[in-house]
Amino acid sequence: MGKLTGKTAIVTGASRGIGQEIAALFAAEGARVVCGARTLREGEHRMLEGSLERTVDQIRAAGGEATAVTADVSQEAECLALVEAARRAYGPIDVLVNNAALNYYIPTADYPTNRWMRCFAVNVHAPFILSKSVLQDMIPRGSGAIVNISSGAAIGPGRGPYADQEAHGGVMYGATKAALERFTQGLAQEVSQYGGIAVTAVSPSKVVPTPGTVHFKLVTGADDPKGEPPILMAKAALLLANEPAAKVNGRVTYSQQILKEFGLIETAAGRGVDIKGSGYSQV
Repeated sequence: MGKLTGKTAIVTGASRGIGQEIAALFAAEGARVVCGARTLREGEHRMLEGSLERTVDQIRAAGGEATAVTADVSQEAECLALVEAARRAYGPIDVLVNNAALNYYIPTADYPTNRWMRCFAVNVHAPFILSKSVLQDMIPRGSGAIVNISSGAAIGPGRGPYADQEAHGGVMYGATKAALERFTQGLAQEVSQYGGIAVTAVSPSKVVPTPGTVHFKLVTGADDPKGEPPILMAKAALLLANEPAAKVNGRVTYSQQILKEFGLIETAAGRGVDIKGSGYSQV
């Protein structure tokens, strides 16, 4: 029996990258996975490879159960429709992974307001709306897991003066991820009264090679020593979705840090291990 056998999970941003890896691992562990994203078919995204159909086809070919639901999570109505589609397909929601994220690498002085607002809608508002919706299933049962996918970008540059004065275009993304981590711990505190609900956040200890990070040259590819395999994030998300709430509720952590702590890997490096994490990860 798998660690998630009989459970229904929603994974947003499941058409590629970390979301695809999480969806595949959850299905391999017995979950019925609803894969949400905007890209249904291969080639529909103008820049990046990956699609919901590919993710679901791979899961089914491996013997897992998955359903694709297209959703633009920047819109409240589509967030709610995603949860309702998951309930119709598989029943009440046991696990939600808020993985979908959006960024434009633009200096703040030049950032178009409409893009800034859209990024906050995807990165912060959608996790709130989706979490609020699935809690309707989790609270009456006193069980469930919400795993928010954060980023090392939430770690700010600290106070000046600054040796590096270049505008890298990560202010908006970092701000949304810091907000997501604060949301994580606040919601974790609120649901702790129900006993068995865990709300957590996890970031990669190192950059994960995905179609997006390779496209924006954050890493060169799977063999880049600056990166880590996407399976580490999937395993960390599985751990946080499966462990008792008493052990993990309110944790803001990093992939290699949490996996080593629970004995799932022998050695670890990167953020949360030999580099300090965000302030939320340290409390």
